[in-house]
This record gives sequence, structure tokens and C-alpha cells, in this order.
Amino acid sequence: MKLTPDQHAAAADLLRKAAQSGEWIPPLRETYPGLDADSAYAIQKINTDKRLAEGRRIVGRKIGLTAKAVQAQLGVDQPDFGTLFDDMGYGDAEPVPMSVLQQPKVEAEIAFVIGRDIDKSEPSMVDVMQGIEYALPAIEIVGSRVDKWNIKFVDTVADNASSGAFVLGSSPHKLSEFDLRMCGMSMLLKGEPVSTGAGVACLGNPLNAVLWLARTMARVGSPMRAGDLVLSGALGPMVAVKPGDIFETRINGLGTVKAVFEGDK
Repeated sequence: MKLTPDQHAAAADLLRKAAQSGEWIPPLRETYPGLDADSAYAIQKINTDKRLAEGRRIVGRKIGLTAKAVQAQLGVDQPDFGTLFDDMGYGDAEPVPMSVLQQPKVEAEIAFVIGRDIDKSEPSMVDVMQGIEYALPAIEIVGSRVDKWNIKFVDTVADNASSGAFVLGSSPHKLSEFDLRMCGMSMLLKGEPVSTGAGVACLGNPLNAVLWLARTMARVGSPMRAGDLVLSGALGPMVAVKPGDIFETRINGLGTVKAVFEGDK
């Protein structure tokens, strides 16, 4: 049985209260057995609209579930997306307070900044490549309001694709300046590698993920616009964060980015 609008609102309220209190909730799929993808995105939109009403600004989108192994684990055959807000972004090596994070983990990604609207009804790969102004190294700080990350597809979609925060590098590169598919990635913690990968881990090429997002956003009536930021998906396994951690990510041909987490107060 499909969820009602009242149930959508109640589920969205559970996620908001968990984020505010730090008291994590059981999986929504257990609380609402009828939860499907449409309802999960409806719940996500309720909380997006709430944040906009509170004065936040949308700066872009994130793509999740871009690794085939993670898709298989969650029983889906496509990525998902979430919304990035202005208060989620941090600069290279800018301290990130633990107080704004929920069960945080980090993953290395390639971020893209859109330079022109991608607003065709069915964008092509050429449209996507022409629309991208430049790429940046990035570290996404994912988070979950669901206790112990006990999530399936509908749980993460409803929870804004398990968004938390993000850190952007400061070395913009044109697409022609590095190999998107074969660029190697290494994430270091205290000088030791904790995650490695390459562009190919992200749907075979990060541009494939951006193309999926462009088509999806056009289909839902919110096409990608000039100035939008896109976090395209993980290049390697995610790693749990502890207070005081400092992660540095190196992506061949694209540069480095560092995420610095404040210690316990």
C-alpha cells in the first residue's frame, strides 16, 4: 500500500528531528513498510522545501550509489540524487565542526561546476560535456539519520541521499586536462592510504553519472543550471570519521583536497 501525504510529512519530520537531536531513527522502510522510491523522493522534497523556507539556498546536487557493488548491496540498478545547500560546503583544509555531522564518513569524488544550462528534455553526453565549466577534487562527508547506517535504497533517498557536507579543492581543471576514467585516487589519513580507486569506479566514468543526473533532473522539471555544483560519486570506499581526523585526497591530474575535522570540545 502506497504511503499517504500525511505519512510523507511524518517521515520527513522524523528525519529532521533526528538531525537536530542526534538521536538516530530506525530505518524508514521498517516504520513505513509501503515506502517506495516515489514516496522516498517525496519525503526528500518535503525537507528540501523546509530548508529553503528557512533561508537556505540550493547550490547543486549530489549523486549517490554510483558503485555497482553498492547498487547490488542495496538491490537497485541505478544511482540516486540529493540536494546540496549553501551551508554544507567547506573550503580546502577549512575546519569542519563535528557538531553539524551525523555518523560521518568520507569519500573522494570529482566535483563538476556547470557553466551553462543543461535544459534539453533528454540531454546527450555532448550536452553534458559542453555544459561543464571545470572539475575539482572533492571530499564528500556523507551522513545518516538512520541508526548504524542500516539503510536500503528508499532509506537513503528519503534522507537526502545520505548527505552531510562537502569539501572542495581549489584547483579547477578543464575536462581536456586529465583522464576522467583512469585518473587514480588515493585518500590518506595521517599519511597512510585508507581508500584508493579511480574514475572508472564511478559508473565506469564520472561523466556517465553526470549524464544520468542531467536526464533525471530534466525529467523531474529541475534541469541543471549554470553555476550548479555536482558531486559525481565515490571513486573508492568510504571511511568513517573521528574527531580530529585529517584526510587528504589526491586525484591524478586534478590535484588535492584536504578535509580537517575539529576535535572534541
